[in-house]
Parts: sequence; structure tokens; C-alpha cells
Amino acid sequence: MKTITIDPITRLEGHGKINIFLDEQGDVENAYLQIPELRGFERFAQGRRAEDMPQITSRICGVCPVAHHFASTKALDMAFHVDPPTAAKKLRELLYCGYIIYDHILHFYFLGGPDFVVGPDAPAAKRNILGVIEKTGLDVGKEVIKHRAYGQKITAILGGKATHPVCGLPGGVSKGLVKDEVKEIKDMVTSCLSFAQFTLNLFDDIVLKNKQYIDLICSDPYTLKIYNMGLVDKQNKVNFYDGTVRVTDQGGEEILNFEGKDYAKHIAEHVEEWSYMKFPYLKSIGWHGLQDGKKSGVYRVGPLGRLNAAEGMATPQADKEYKRMFNTLGGKPINSTLAYHWARLIELLYATERAKELIEDSEITSTHIRNPVGKTGEGIGVVEAARGTLFHHYSLDKNGLVEKANLVVATTNNAGAITMSVRDAAKGTIKKGNVDEGLLNKVEMAFRAYDPCFGCATHTLPSGMPLTVNIYDYNKTLSQSISRK
Repeated sequence: MKTITIDPITRLEGHGKINIFLDEQGDVENAYLQIPELRGFERFAQGRRAEDMPQITSRICGVCPVAHHFASTKALDMAFHVDPPTAAKKLRELLYCGYIIYDHILHFYFLGGPDFVVGPDAPAAKRNILGVIEKTGLDVGKEVIKHRAYGQKITAILGGKATHPVCGLPGGVSKGLVKDEVKEIKDMVTSCLSFAQFTLNLFDDIVLKNKQYIDLICSDPYTLKIYNMGLVDKQNKVNFYDGTVRVTDQGGEEILNFEGKDYAKHIAEHVEEWSYMKFPYLKSIGWHGLQDGKKSGVYRVGPLGRLNAAEGMATPQADKEYKRMFNTLGGKPINSTLAYHWARLIELLYATERAKELIEDSEITSTHIRNPVGKTGEGIGVVEAARGTLFHHYSLDKNGLVEKANLVVATTNNAGAITMSVRDAAKGTIKKGNVDEGLLNKVEMAFRAYDPCFGCATHTLPSGMPLTVNIYDYNKTLSQSISRK
């Protein structure tokens, strides 16, 4: 078997391990994405003061701390029996838009996008932000850095910190906006809106006008016909911060629409012996293994899951792009894993449009930003992290201490989908034992599209981002192992 080298690192957050098993002909018999770390975050949340949870959980991950912060804060709203003022909800959502802006820019330009902008078969040293800048120009690189910084600056103004916000309180937020801050945020949001449009045009020129890329996106190895999940508003339009959880089937029909507090009635978690990451599934369908189709309870979340589960975007320009995506790729639902990248850019546009609506809302400078809390109890909060639907569930004692915590994070919700996507991509690209760097990268592209955060999914504190790929022959003998420490 040829030597396999994974270089550079695989552009994801957290630990991962891929085992690929070959049959006698050298074709892929099966492949597994393993997460080898113990998940234990819920355990050391026990006994903590409830009001500390939004700060503690935001430290699970430096990639999506805002999502954990507000899922936790919303859980405390419910646990303390308090409904925040509408101004506080708008401030939270505005901050959330800033987070989506910087996160989606990060993934497209630094993590997943280089596979398309530079090319999946390009030398490994080119498939990164430097390769993107070389392909698109230095001025584009400057705009990327500037607008990621704008998203973080919005987060810092509203949340107190650019990475780990501290503003969320049960019943509201700790600070409002003054006139000068409104102007500053409005200017940044207006610029981000233009940059989102530019990025979609860039995607159009480089990817959508390239027949090879369209064929790759729509090819069988990257097609997975499963259920879709995401938060929607009352009109079934995408919403990141609030709404109900909607689930649609492989034909785009709604099968569930429930409040976040009822998640345990509809979602259960399966455990496999070869991974510490759990595999959520729909209770009404049941767990029937890692297979797609209506008989499998596996579902996807994140940008593609959200857009499939919704009936449109709540802002005009994003909704127009939403319709164009489905028209271009054959209608709803889209089951092509690589279409996550386009969906993510549509969400970037939506986040900037929605942020503009919020910052121009006259109530955004209201000083009524917190309501008094009531008695302690049980609380469940749900938001849409950049990577998908996120649930926080706390049970509090009479002193306001956490008795029990359960977190079902976005990448955990995607565990079954990601594992099947890796397996199918390996089967579709590796034939007769022939493996080269480009083919192996196409296997990695299958999970990279989900923008996975395995640090969130397993709740560990790793010091690096190691990845091990093991190749086994038909006798299940380890033939090749490549490790990245």
C-alpha cells in the first residue's frame, strides 16, 4: 500500500481518529470516525452555582462560547421562572449575530473553504488561508481579517469580552447600549453585509461556475438522505436565538415541531463502544444503526440542516439566496454534505441582515434589560450554535446549585451524520488500495463540511488537535498509521 501522509492539519477543532478497513480487493469495507476522549463536562458542573454556568460553559470551547453562554442563560431564565424584557432578548440576539459573523467567516476562509477556493487536490501546504489569499489576492485577506474582527468587536461591546461573553444573566443582560456604541455597531454591520455579499459572489465564481465542483457536491459519496433539524420562528423561517425545533424528513415534510424544553421527549442518545461521542437519534423513529433513509433516526443539524428544516430565511437577501441554492441543487431537501458550505454563507448573509435590523430597532437602547428572578427549578435552553442545535438542561436545588446537567451539543447531534459521511466518502474515493493525499483529503472534506467541534462534543480540555488515520487490510491487520500530534 502506498504511503499516506496527512499534512497539513485537518482544519477542525478537537481530537479525531479515522479507521479505514479494506477488503481483499483493496476497496473500503468500512470506515469509522472515532472520538477517543471521555466526555465529562456535565459531571463537574454538578454543585456549581447556577448563575456561574453561563461563564463556565462558555469555556468548553473557544470557537463557539457565545452559543454555550446563551444556551446556558436561557436555561437559567426557565430555571428561575423569569422572562427577560424584549430589549434584553434583542441585545442577546444582536450579540449572537456578531458571533455567527466571525464564526462563519472563519470556517469558510480558514477551515473548509480552502478545499474549494484552492482545490481539493492542491498541495496540502496550499489548502489554508494563505493559499486562499494567494488565489484571491491580498486585499481579500485583509477584508477577511477586518470583518472577523468586526464580529468579535460586536461581541465584545455587547458581551464584555470578544471570546467569552459575561453579559448573560437569568432574566436579561448586564449592560445595554449607548448612542455611540449603536453607531459603531451599525457601521460594522453595514460593512459585514457588503462582505457577506462579496463572499457569496466569490463562492459563485469559484465553485458554482465550476462543473467539476458541482459534480463533486452532488456525487453519491457526499450524499446522505437523513432527517433535518433546526430552530425556526413562527413562520418556519431560520432563527439562531429563539423559536421551536423543527424536524423534516427526506422529502422535506415536517414530522416534528417542538419547544426546546421538550427535547427529551423526542431525542435520545445511543452509545457505541468505539467512540466517546454519543449518537443522538429521533425517538419516534428509533436507533437502527448508522444508515440513512426513513427507517434511520439519524438527523443532521447546522447550516444545511437548518435550511432544509426551514421554509426560508427571515431577511430578504438571504431568502433570495436560499431559494437560489435549492433551485440550483435540485430542490428541497438538499442531501449533499458539501452543500453545507453554501448554506453557511447564506447564513452569514442572514446574520448581517438581521443584525442591521436589530441595531436599527429603537428599543435596542432601552434601559429595561432585566426582570427579577423567581424560585429555582429546572431549566432547558436551546439555541442554534454555528454548528447546529445546542441544548443545555439543568436541574437546580433550593439553594440554586446545579444538581444535574445535560448538554447535547451541535457536533454530538451531528455524530451519526458525520460518521456516515466519512464512511461513504472513503468508500467512494478509495479503490483497490490506491490512496494519495488528494483522495485522503476528500475523505476529510466529508467531516470538515460540518465544521465539527469535537472539543465541545466530548467536553475535554485537549492541548492540541491530534488526528490518527489507521488503514487495515482485509485480515484486519494494521497496514498503515499516520498520526498528527
